[in-house]
Amino acid sequence: MKDTDKNIENLIIKFLAKEADINEIQQLERWVSNPKNENLFYEYIKTNALINKSIGKYDKKGAKANIVSRINKEKRISRKKFKIINITKYAAVAIFTAIMTTILIYSDVLFNSRSNNSTGVVNSNIKPGTDKATLLLEDGSVVALEKGSSFQTQNISSNGEQIVYEAQGQSSKEIVYNILNIPRGGQFYLKLSDGTEVWLNSESQLKYPVEFLDNKSRIVELVYGEAYFKVSPSKEHLGAKFEVINKAQELEVLGTQFNIKAYKDESNVYTTLVEGKVQINTLKAKQLLKPNEQLNLNILNSEISVELVDVQNEISWINGIFSFKGKPLKDIMKVLSRWYDVDIIFENKDLESIKFKGTLNKHQAIEEILSIMKSNSINNYEIKDKTIIIK
Repeated sequence: MKDTDKNIENLIIKFLAKEADINEIQQLERWVSNPKNENLFYEYIKTNALINKSIGKYDKKGAKANIVSRINKEKRISRKKFKIINITKYAAVAIFTAIMTTILIYSDVLFNSRSNNSTGVVNSNIKPGTDKATLLLEDGSVVALEKGSSFQTQNISSNGEQIVYEAQGQSSKEIVYNILNIPRGGQFYLKLSDGTEVWLNSESQLKYPVEFLDNKSRIVELVYGEAYFKVSPSKEHLGAKFEVINKAQELEVLGTQFNIKAYKDESNVYTTLVEGKVQINTLKAKQLLKPNEQLNLNILNSEISVELVDVQNEISWINGIFSFKGKPLKDIMKVLSRWYDVDIIFENKDLESIKFKGTLNKHQAIEEILSIMKSNSINNYEIKDKTIIIK
């Protein structure tokens, strides 16, 4: 793949993950509008289908016309109604809507044409994950957090879909901890008392202070699982650094964004730096990470390796997207099993090492995702209760 094609591919991934800035969106708009790039654009969609519910079948020319029409219409509206306001943000919305519509339309054609040949069970009781967690308080009581419920204390508030801690501004000599547990089939957003934001993935557990002590390091423990951190800068907390620890490593932060993946059933811990600076301390070494670098720690022998990665691909899960870039099916099925809370069995073990490349919607039915995989990775699948058999 040419460097230019790779850059555009990365732009589309960022766009789908809602991480592209306005300059990148405008660059993508210019590229999509060029007729010379039409075939490349549709080939990308074909191999990175964001499957969605049926919204009708349209041909490629109609889909392309839809993009141009929507962009032009939105720009005209913006110029008429908002002359003083910079219209770029409205154009960005138009571009997002237009391109997403095209992708969903084209992907639906792909899905409908393929699913007719699937022998897998459809309309099973397997549902996508949702926002849910259990909160273990300092007194040992457990609170269930899920949509439709609420929880409130003096410094904690939750609407069932997120939980927020407020600093009380009182100097304390003792740290009080809470533990947030995210089950299989769950995810949750947490805002700590210092303003640090944490997104927790399925089957994860985080231990953290209800309130941090003045002039002391802010330490939280990712007991297991995956979490994305957007850390409140040290300069806003009298220089107090932020640390994330788990059984395999300690991570020191000054103010940054990063992702840690440390599941109980995996022998590797992956730390990906999005921006800022972190230092990782292991039993054998200390390693300073730069943005776009990922440290892979083998917890069996404490060996580490560092490589450049596409960070948008690594953190797409927080934006409702599975972005698999040539990962083996064995690893992909672990991700799906956690999110859909199912057991996945490979009847044919040779398929575990087959690699799949695709961008998929986390909120789609599992049958739709398996059907798209059936077209280029697996032979067939079968669903029995909460177990998926890959054939």
